Amino acid sequence: MAVKSLQAIFLLSVLCFGVVSYASFLSTQGRWIVDSSGRRVKLACTSWASHMEPMLAEGLHKKPLKDIVAKLVQLKFNCVRLTWATYMFTRHSNNTVTQTLDNLKLAQAKQGIAQNNPALLSMTHIQAFEAVIDELGKQGIMVVLDNHVSNPKWCCADEDGNGFFKDADFDPTEWQLALSFVAAKFSSKNQVVGMSLRNELRGPRQNEDDWYNYVLSGAANVHVVNPNVLVILSGLNYDTDLGFLKKKVVDPSNWNNKLVYETHWYSWSVHANTCDETINVVYDHALFLQDGAQPVPLFLSEFGFNQTGKNEADNAFINCFLTGAAKYDLSWSLWALQGSYYIRESKLDYEEVFGVLNADWDTIRNPQFMSDLQKLHPIK
Repeated sequence: MAVKSLQAIFLLSVLCFGVVSYASFLSTQGRWIVDSSGRRVKLACTSWASHMEPMLAEGLHKKPLKDIVAKLVQLKFNCVRLTWATYMFTRHSNNTVTQTLDNLKLAQAKQGIAQNNPALLSMTHIQAFEAVIDELGKQGIMVVLDNHVSNPKWCCADEDGNGFFKDADFDPTEWQLALSFVAAKFSSKNQVVGMSLRNELRGPRQNEDDWYNYVLSGAANVHVVNPNVLVILSGLNYDTDLGFLKKKVVDPSNWNNKLVYETHWYSWSVHANTCDETINVVYDHALFLQDGAQPVPLFLSEFGFNQTGKNEADNAFINCFLTGAAKYDLSWSLWALQGSYYIRESKLDYEEVFGVLNADWDTIRNPQFMSDLQKLHPIK
């Protein structure tokens, strides 16, 4: 898409939606995220994918939107990390849900949405995305908007074109304009408490100089457009490495108490012999940001495991993770809510074994883990 067209979209968004200030928006205080009264707010989120080829929050062909959100409330999540693709807001902004489902030949998904959420079919992807945000807010769930990819697809691989700035599907100008548009579009939604600028930077093109250049520029643009939202910055190497910040610190005082970092932690993220060694590696790469002279909050924006219990490495990992996350008292987001995808890697109704919900979107995949997870929820 031409840059001029993208700029027109952004300018229109500012004119139409402006910037609205809400006292209830979150900010930071040292290593903590706090509310307007200075009380700590611990994000206990799950990720809900909306960045795949259908450009629609998963599962809306299985259950009514309000029922899915009610399940989140029942499970005591206070937050959703809602993923989105850059092209949703630049190249496909006028496409309707029906048009995309028809183009993808997802007749079964379309039929399910017609039964469970019929109003969505005539909406554009942006309208449908907003409908999800509105329902989350209606039921008291906070939202972190996560720019997951540019080209709507499953993530991630080194050579998938979405990994780092100037990759085939990662034009920095288009990314910046999409961030600004989204920041403006949802600035009046006080349930939208944070914007994560990019998921899992990676690949052969990644380097620290470009990170400082593009990430900080994108963060500044979001902060100007919506100064109320938390600005969440990811690291390198699939968001497992923020260690370079030891050499060149980003001054948190420049961000009016809105700067948060994020990291990811899976069984394959760290190769160590013991749980203690594993936690020490994660500390050296990311957790250190919570300490020192200028501590900042760290959001563990993705962790997860095979919830069927059939993967021994994942089983060992999750026990270690629960120990580390409790020790460092992190805000977090579990991957993932969805029990299945409309389509993933060309397979229809692909089951997500990392999902909280089973493929039917009705039953809990691993009740024992959900009980264990309660230990990490905020204490009220």
